[in-house]
Amino acid sequence: MLKAGIVGLPNVGKSTLFNALVANAQAQAANFPFCTIEPNVGTVAVPDPRLQQLSDLSGSKELIPARMEFVDIAGLVKGASQGEGLGNKFLANIREVDAIVHVVRCFEDDDVIHVSGSVGPARDAEVINLELGLADLAQVEKRRERLKKQMRTSKEAQVEDAALERIQAVLEQGGAARNVALNEEEAAMIKPLGLLTAKPIIYATNVSEDDLAPGNRFCEEVVALAATEGAETVRISAQVEAELIELGDEERADYLEGLGVSEGGLQSLIRATYNLLGLRTYFTTGEKETRAWTFSAGMTAPQAAGVIHTDFERGFIRAQTIGWQKLLEAGSLAEARNKGWLRSEGKEYVVAEGDVMEFLFNV
Repeated sequence: MLKAGIVGLPNVGKSTLFNALVANAQAQAANFPFCTIEPNVGTVAVPDPRLQQLSDLSGSKELIPARMEFVDIAGLVKGASQGEGLGNKFLANIREVDAIVHVVRCFEDDDVIHVSGSVGPARDAEVINLELGLADLAQVEKRRERLKKQMRTSKEAQVEDAALERIQAVLEQGGAARNVALNEEEAAMIKPLGLLTAKPIIYATNVSEDDLAPGNRFCEEVVALAATEGAETVRISAQVEAELIELGDEERADYLEGLGVSEGGLQSLIRATYNLLGLRTYFTTGEKETRAWTFSAGMTAPQAAGVIHTDFERGFIRAQTIGWQKLLEAGSLAEARNKGWLRSEGKEYVVAEGDVMEFLFNV
């Protein structure tokens, strides 16, 4: 399951956004699996209208969407990496996430106190990035200390330490571990540390209802910052998300249209996360179930089969494949086969976004 950790300063709307996202996911997909593992962890279904269309075509008894987990981290403050505030004890919660969603306050409201006294997106982002970097620095220094004895006899330890030395130098200059070039061997060695600044980042600019469509000067500041880091940005409104909870499907669509936007924050955030991580979706469908599977762009058919089960990848023979739109046009798998639209793909086939697949394999 794809996991994203939500971080930000106190009072930026982070927890309001988290609560609204998971509540909206539940409201929009009552028949989808949903759970709250802990008060600060929520699992949501990835909205995808193609699922229902394919399920209707196949007469599926069950519809299973891809899922995504959000982890809400307590508001970090300056000094969190040294134990200030509540943030430090939650830093460990995001070491296992795939991406970090950094919520930045881009609205002015005299009734919502700002910890720094005024709205300053770039300054606020820097506070969080610095604390994540300092937490990583402590982790790297600790690991290098442990490697000292091993380096005398282990070449692997020497390779790992050399990579950590490069990362440490960047962190000490206020940079991020993701900016350090590592080869495959080095990356595999460093991965268990779960370095926070090595993770891809999405800046979520939290705006007022009026600024959701047009944005504002604060958003532009964050977009400029993200561009220097090669990060994604998405504009959302915790205020709007909280209001969407109370609305039905039609009312929700009308409300968003009235604001000049086509989708809510959950869809925007998931789309940005998939784009950032280079993720795609393929489907399996039949009378028993229609299901969405998340895979990495560039995966071959056997690798995509391995997303379902490693046995599928090991014993892969071929994949019966058709694009989801072509299948809907045919009206059924049987008709698609009759028309010659159902393809038989081998081990070299690179799976495309929206493919509908059935894998044949040896046990």
